[in-house]
Amino acid sequence: MIELTGCLSPHVSTPQRDHTRLVWLSPDRGTARLRVITWTCQCRATLYELCQAGGQGFIRRTLQLDGSPEVHETYRWPIKQADDIWRALLSGEAR
Repeated sequence: MIELTGCLSPHVSTPQRDHTRLVWLSPDRGTARLRVITWTCQCRATLYELCQAGGQGFIRRTLQLDGSPEVHETYRWPIKQADDIWRALLSGEAR
């Protein structure tokens, strides 16, 4: 049975026991132009976005805190690899 939540974007699954741990870094302030390709639902405290800039892909994580969000980004990868890691994040295989 499918549960209708009213959310339009996907939610991140619970991390699997042996999930890959992503390295989260301070945002690259030198990136003037980036494109957000897709994102997770904003109804959760943590929002993830798959981004592209300069021919590379990365994931941005925003912890939505009261008044001051915390933003971190992964390393930059070739776009295909970033897509694969995005799918792993959504399925709980990476976090």
